[in-house]
Amino acid sequence: MPAPFTAADAARLKKSLQSVIADGVTPGSVIVYGTADGTPEYLSAGIVAPECGDEAPTRHTAYDIASLTKVVATWPLVGRALHDGLLDLDEPLRDFLPAMNGETPSAEATVRQLLAHTSGLRASTRLDHYRGAELPLHELMCREPLDDAPGTHRYINRGYILLGLALAHINDQPLDELAAAMWEDLGMPEVTYGPLSRSHQVAPTEQRIPGAPRVWGVAHDDNAALLGGVAGHAGVFATPRSLAQYAQRLLTAYTDQTDTDLGEWTRVSLVPQAAIEPGLDRGLSWVLAAGGRVAYHHGFTGTSLYLALDTGRYLVICTNAVYHGNARTRIAPLRALALKTTSAT
Repeated sequence: MPAPFTAADAARLKKSLQSVIADGVTPGSVIVYGTADGTPEYLSAGIVAPECGDEAPTRHTAYDIASLTKVVATWPLVGRALHDGLLDLDEPLRDFLPAMNGETPSAEATVRQLLAHTSGLRASTRLDHYRGAELPLHELMCREPLDDAPGTHRYINRGYILLGLALAHINDQPLDELAAAMWEDLGMPEVTYGPLSRSHQVAPTEQRIPGAPRVWGVAHDDNAALLGGVAGHAGVFATPRSLAQYAQRLLTAYTDQTDTDLGEWTRVSLVPQAAIEPGLDRGLSWVLAAGGRVAYHHGFTGTSLYLALDTGRYLVICTNAVYHGNARTRIAPLRALALKTTSAT
């Protein structure tokens, strides 16, 4: 039986949430938590953003989820492609991209290595450096040399950009259309690639140029923006409600044999592929903690998704903490509490 969160859990989360808002870490936030078979519970505090007046964030507020795109769009689409025989985890990426000429060392990485961040690909990705080039993007990226030996764990976005390009190629369909059809199948209508119209229901992110409007309704990530907001590593917008639906679906699939395809892909993906640091391992896309009992992922804008596999718990954090600059350090205490609370037995 799933283990529900307690009133004390909710009180601690609420206090931490109010603290990060009072400290100016983020304008506002929504936390949603629950179990695979329960009704989601929501904690909300602060405002969407000063541009939205006193509007409080709700379960329907759309957040730029940044790198959660990896596990909400790319990872499940890879699972579908594997099931359909369009991909192979242990074959090189070059087999799933348009034909290329010359040396392409970065195309030798396998799909498994790309998902697990063990490809050795160059860590820095500046798509603006390719402007004006005659070759297609996938070939330009694949011609880049490696930074590390294959098998070395290093978190990078480049592999997921290439996976997004490969998914579009093997399905002969744009990535955003593939993802939209999948989210419809999963019952997640409030998940989408941008752009979104500016409104009180969409959380703005960062002001890049003093005096200019904030990034609002378009991808915060520079490389995703250069790809029109549609990329394998970033660019997706989602609501707290939709991420709760997704978490419940994954937890149910993990234990319920009726959803065999998604369940099997989830179980395969939550096997450690590489050590990150003591107590943390990398699965396929997901970070594994608490002895592999919890899988999670973060987004640069201030979002997080946690799944407790043995207790059936999940927790989602939606913030636009990047509104005040790099949010990673300042939001860490809230994320640490979320992981501890989710993993409690």
